Amino acid sequence: MIPAELLASNVRRDRAILLAGLLLVAGLAWWHLAGMAAAPAACHGGMAGPDPRPWTVAEFGAAAAMWVIMMVAMMLPIVSPWLLALSRNARQRELDVTPLPAVGGFLLGYVTVWVAYSLLAAAGQVALQRSALLSGEGTLTSPYLSSALLAVAGAYQWSPFRDACMTHCRSPFAFFLTSWREGSWGGFTMGARHGIYCAGCCWALMALSFVFGVMSLAWMAGLTAFLVLEKTTSAGPWLGRVGGGLLLCAAAWVAVGGP
Repeated sequence: MIPAELLASNVRRDRAILLAGLLLVAGLAWWHLAGMAAAPAACHGGMAGPDPRPWTVAEFGAAAAMWVIMMVAMMLPIVSPWLLALSRNARQRELDVTPLPAVGGFLLGYVTVWVAYSLLAAAGQVALQRSALLSGEGTLTSPYLSSALLAVAGAYQWSPFRDACMTHCRSPFAFFLTSWREGSWGGFTMGARHGIYCAGCCWALMALSFVFGVMSLAWMAGLTAFLVLEKTTSAGPWLGRVGGGLLLCAAAWVAVGGP
C-alpha cells in the first residue's frame, strides 16, 4: 500500500518538473517562430513564377525545420495533459522509480509522428513554392485550392474516423489503464500510438496553415487554443462540429470570390 502523503508529494514534484520543462521548450519554440514571422516575407518562400529547378537539400531542410518547430510549439500544450496523466500513473505503479524516463519515451514517440507529418508538410510547401502557388506570406495564391482545402478540413471534422481518433484523445487515463507498457521503450510505443491518433484528429486543420499563413502566429495560437478546448472540455464534440460547419461556409465563400 503506497502512503497517500508520500505519493501526493512525489506527484506534485513530478508535475512541477514536467511543467517547467514543457513551458521552457514550448516557450523557446514560440519565441523562435515569432522571430521567423517577423522576418521579411521573402524569407518565407513564394515566387513570381514557376521554378523548374529540383529541390535543394538546404531548401527542404529549412522548410522541414520550420514545420518541426511549429509542431513542437503547437502540440506540446495539446499533449501536456497526457504527459501529466502518464507521470501520475507511472508514479502510482512504482513509488520509488522516477516516471521521467517513461514520460520522455512517450514524448519522443509522439514527436516522431509529428516530425514525419512535418516532413510531408515541408515537401508540400516546397512543391507549392516551386509552382508559384504560395505567396511570400505563406498563403495559397489560388482561391480554388484554398476553397478545396477548407472544404476537406470542414468535412473531415464531421467524419466518423476523426470522431474515433478524437474519442481516444480525450481519454488519457483510460488509455494508460488498458494499454500500459513498462519502461522507456514502452513509453515510446505508447507515445507513437497516441501521436498517430492525434495526427488523425488534426492533420487537416494543420494543413490549413497554407490557407491562413504558414507563418501566421495568430492562426497557430488560435488553432492551438481550439484543439486544447476540443480535446479537454465537455464542449469538445460541439466545438468540432461547429468548427467544421464554419470551415465549409468559408470554403463556399472563397469559391465564389470572397477574400
